[in-house]
Amino acid sequence: MTPGPVEVDPRVLRVMATPVLGQFDPEFTDMMNRVMEMLREMFCTRNQWAYPIDGTSRSGLEAVLCSLIEPGDKVLVPIYGRFGHLLTEIAQRSGAEVHTMEVPWGEVFDEEEIIREMDRVRPKIVAIVHGETSTGCMQPLTRIGQACREREMLLVVDAVATLGGTPVDTDGWMLDAVIGGTQKCLSVPAGMAPITYNERAERIIQARKSVERGLAGNLSEPSERRIRSNYFDLGMLQDYWSPKRLNHHTEATSMLYALHEGLRIILYEGLAERFERHRVNERALVAGLQAMGLSLFGNPDCKLSVVTCVNIPEGINGDAVRELLLQQFGIEIASSFGPLHGKIWRIGTMGFSCRKKNVLHVLAGLEAVLIRVGAKVHRGEALQAALDVYEIPS
Repeated sequence: MTPGPVEVDPRVLRVMATPVLGQFDPEFTDMMNRVMEMLREMFCTRNQWAYPIDGTSRSGLEAVLCSLIEPGDKVLVPIYGRFGHLLTEIAQRSGAEVHTMEVPWGEVFDEEEIIREMDRVRPKIVAIVHGETSTGCMQPLTRIGQACREREMLLVVDAVATLGGTPVDTDGWMLDAVIGGTQKCLSVPAGMAPITYNERAERIIQARKSVERGLAGNLSEPSERRIRSNYFDLGMLQDYWSPKRLNHHTEATSMLYALHEGLRIILYEGLAERFERHRVNERALVAGLQAMGLSLFGNPDCKLSVVTCVNIPEGINGDAVRELLLQQFGIEIASSFGPLHGKIWRIGTMGFSCRKKNVLHVLAGLEAVLIRVGAKVHRGEALQAALDVYEIPS
């Protein structure tokens, strides 16, 4: 019950044990095409390019940013948690002139505030996190994309925590590039990073690819515009995922089986139904925690529906509670980072882990452990409050 990695759906684990096909076997390339089709539906986009990067979620962030950022480009990163700092570091390592803006952890930005800073900085790229698992907050994105279009800027969004658990409307919100992750709401093992990007982003990638062609194969010849990474070069990866099937790297075959099955399960459930399931289980968890006498961290108006952050009661050792919860009940919840370390717990309700049984289990276990360590809680009320939520007609 952490904000990732979460439990892997047993059906996904089963397909990972099937025989490994060659990466150019027609059956396997057909699966590649189906994965692209399903990712377009997941990302709510008609983009031509929607495919996974082989590697954990960070590989997707690096692939997109290093393929779009040229040395000296201005990049604006609004930071409201740990992973905004990660976007900043990746952009800096890609040679960008990075401008940041920050709000206290537990809050998000007013979109107009970001747009005003865009007008001041005039960046090529705005890079932002959609759902911050470090703070349990979710940034609204309904107006920033259109503002970027009007100013000829690109909007790159880290949707690692939100894809598959809450709406990510790539086309409706006018997002230029979006990065997801497998180990959170998709309930697939860590090891792939689904991405999508539109024609505006592709034009930059293709322009940089043309520079590489101009090098006539001489990779020692300097070029500031050449994408610095070979593995994360989206121009080369496009050729691999296109009908050309130009060899780039050996595909992570079993991981693609897993992603294909995970996406199939999600789309069979239905996106609307899946998002509602996450909302209901979140409401039950929150109701139970508050009935127990615990308080939530962060502004409730911007709460991330798949992660709930709980203030650790004063005088209670948060790590000791987590250890007892794991040892006695087999339940893992998370601590947090930076200024929030030792101050909050983070409980995930993501993907396959987002089930009524799990919510009731974590509430019962947490109450028992808190009583054990001497915390004052309202005994017996948490489960009743959660059950009240579940009994409300949908």
